[in-house]
Amino acid sequence: MTDDSAPTVIRRERLLQDIVDRGFLRVADASIELGVSAVTVRSDLSALELAGSIVRVHGGAMPRGSGNAGESSFESSLAREAAAKLAIGRRAAAMVKSGQSVLLDVGTTALAVAHALARRSDLSDVLVVTNGLSIALALEPGMPRLTVVVTGGTLRPLQHSLVNPFASAFLESLHGDIAFIGCNGVDPEVGVTNVNLPEAEVKRRMMQSAARRVLVADASKLGSRRLGNVGPLSDFESLVTAGGPDAAVVARLETAGLHVIDADN
Repeated sequence: MTDDSAPTVIRRERLLQDIVDRGFLRVADASIELGVSAVTVRSDLSALELAGSIVRVHGGAMPRGSGNAGESSFESSLAREAAAKLAIGRRAAAMVKSGQSVLLDVGTTALAVAHALARRSDLSDVLVVTNGLSIALALEPGMPRLTVVVTGGTLRPLQHSLVNPFASAFLESLHGDIAFIGCNGVDPEVGVTNVNLPEAEVKRRMMQSAARRVLVADASKLGSRRLGNVGPLSDFESLVTAGGPDAAVVARLETAGLHVIDADN
């Protein structure tokens, strides 16, 4: 453990390495792990940013160059793999029973789940918690059979999502029945990843707050690896996919312990 009396250069090297290893590090976590005050951490982060090593973001920092590289806007993703997402939405929504509580992630695949839930006239007394503004609006036609709760947090315009601060704090108070989690990559070795780091953090918190965790991802995401870690395959009960997933990749995922459901079949 490092403390305030340790040489500044050693402490900052440790801090930089932690940021690079994790992709995103909160000030509060760094303060605890390094054994220094939050004021010291912020001072170190300012120095690292000035040196061009990191980028400061609200509540923490990430490696320089990680940003939103490769992330598409919500609108530009809507038409991509649309038929596959429709099939995934129907199959995922079929897993929900009346009286249950659902944690629903952000993204266009999650949007398909939301539309399918709203169309299920047989459902009643279902509570849906989401950190996606577009998701909440898509669920509105299902009210009052569905009760829709939005987490709160800081708005990310690119995905119309709500992230920390506040999103995780709200989710920590919940114990949902089932969580549907989207992502940008599902790899047999690396696990589940996402291109955006703040959203990856909220996804992890959402998973921890649910009894069942289900991945929703079209075939183009399988075998891909992105920057932000969401969790190992063992954290998930199943993956609902569609769009012609590669049989070899599916076999590797199942060998790794993930149950794969092809919504096209």
